[in-house]
Amino acid sequence: MTDLANKNETVSLEEMFQSLEEIVSQLEQADVSLEDSFTLYHRGMNMLKECNEKIDTVEKKIKVLDEDGKEQDF
Repeated sequence: MTDLANKNETVSLEEMFQSLEEIVSQLEQADVSLEDSFTLYHRGMNMLKECNEKIDTVEKKIKVLDEDGKEQDF
């Protein structure tokens, strides 16, 4: 089980989404113990929080050109 949420800032959103998909897949397995389910859920929630923070950061950096060609915050 990889835990990208504990890695540094260089992990891409795509890698994090892939890890989240793997966690969901593991949670859907019938033979997962309650304790493992809780651990996977906690890991997934932390990763989801980190994804949201990265997305917020990216959104703040996006600039949009208005009709006059001037940059405006997104």
